[in-house]
Amino acid sequence: MMNVLVTGGAGYIGSHAVKHLIEQRHRVTVLDNLDRGHRQAIHKQAAFEQLDLRQTQELIGVLNKHKTDCVMHFAALAYVGESVTQPLRYYDNNTAGTLSLLRAMDATGVKRLVFSSTCATYGEPERMPITEDLPQSPINPYGWSKLFVERILRDYAAANDDFAYAALRYFNVAGSAADGSLGEDHEPETHIIPVLLNAALGKIPKVTIFGDDYPTPDGTCIRDYIHVEDLVDAHAVVMAALKPGDQRFYNLGIGKGHSVKQVVEAAKAVTGVDFKVELGPRRPGDPPQLYADASKIKNELNWQARVTDIRQAVENAWQWFKQHPDGYGA
Repeated sequence: MMNVLVTGGAGYIGSHAVKHLIEQRHRVTVLDNLDRGHRQAIHKQAAFEQLDLRQTQELIGVLNKHKTDCVMHFAALAYVGESVTQPLRYYDNNTAGTLSLLRAMDATGVKRLVFSSTCATYGEPERMPITEDLPQSPINPYGWSKLFVERILRDYAAANDDFAYAALRYFNVAGSAADGSLGEDHEPETHIIPVLLNAALGKIPKVTIFGDDYPTPDGTCIRDYIHVEDLVDAHAVVMAALKPGDQRFYNLGIGKGHSVKQVVEAAKAVTGVDFKVELGPRRPGDPPQLYADASKIKNELNWQARVTDIRQAVENAWQWFKQHPDGYGA
């Protein structure tokens, strides 16, 4: 059992991680500024500190107060398009915020970190599936803001032999808690499954598919969708495995992709609603395929995703959306 500080623990992935850690009997503290997180998503058994990561001195106090053993770091802005129009905000929040966190950890002797990175650090990879040793060359400030953190972690670890960390590069995260207690509530919503389910609920009039002339079997983009409960389980497995001096990098995905049309068909089948779908032009910078080779974490830690059928992820998400049509505001 550990004392774990979860940054961004009021957000989509962070709240699921808190739930999972508490079920594993860890003592959990949520740190969130509630800019995009939801107070209603904070687990009742977790301590809560409303704080911005860039408040270094206050963060030092939080780490000491809760006798923190490990930090699980999810707090970040994560809209690719927004990062292009507001790059300074992304570097300030994602990169400088993590730098402040590391300063606080350094000051308090906290030596273990599990970092939420992203497959966006790979940019447009030269081959599929994506392995951890492929060149990292992001094509947007969001990806760079995370890659800069990976670089900082490498340098900090090189100067501190007993510091241990893992950078977990996610692919597309989907689904919700199987018990219906937690789900996805973003404003604006850009993730495909919530958009489709909002269309099924009649909250939006139609869904646009951006391009159907890609070099894929059905012409639409293919992506790797990992269930959020699998994702947070991987974080817990990695946290338990970290030893002093470890520097670990893992892709988190299911190792195969589903096309946009396949996800649309799954959403229609699960909801029973034939919502309107229209075809739009390609979006700039959308690679035809992105999916993980997740064999490294399987080989090293015997972890692999359990949910590999997109329909199951959609079914979990649909339960949440039916019960919470207005998200946590309902």
